[in-house]
Amino acid sequence: MAGTAALVVGLVVAIADGDTLTVLNEDFQQVKVRLAEIDAPEKRQPFGTRSRQSLGELCHEKRAEVRVIDVDRYKRIVGRVTCAGVDANAAQVRRGLAWVYDRYAKDETLYRLQDEARSAGRGLWADRAPMAPWDWRKRS
Repeated sequence: MAGTAALVVGLVVAIADGDTLTVLNEDFQQVKVRLAEIDAPEKRQPFGTRSRQSLGELCHEKRAEVRVIDVDRYKRIVGRVTCAGVDANAAQVRRGLAWVYDRYAKDETLYRLQDEARSAGRGLWADRAPMAPWDWRKRS
């Protein structure tokens, strides 16, 4: 699917965490979606619950459009998600509830949003020593 301009449209029926949700598409199939270019705190990590709640506020039970970028090793669609007209990927970073995932990031504006959130001490940036999720996962 990489390289195609595929679009998944449907209703968000579940929020797994701050960067993963499930869309019920127009064919009534549940499609698991990982938000591209960002990485949210893990469930047991500080701000993990707040990050999940934030994505829920943005997307749960709302119409979503997912611009498919790739399919990951867990067979989830990876994409840019717009819920009710709001760019959820950017909103999570702007709220300080997700990091820009350097390894995969292509949208330079996400870095500006992250810098603004950090400067304002929003979300996880209020923590004295926030740990990126990719570092958190290495600990276990």
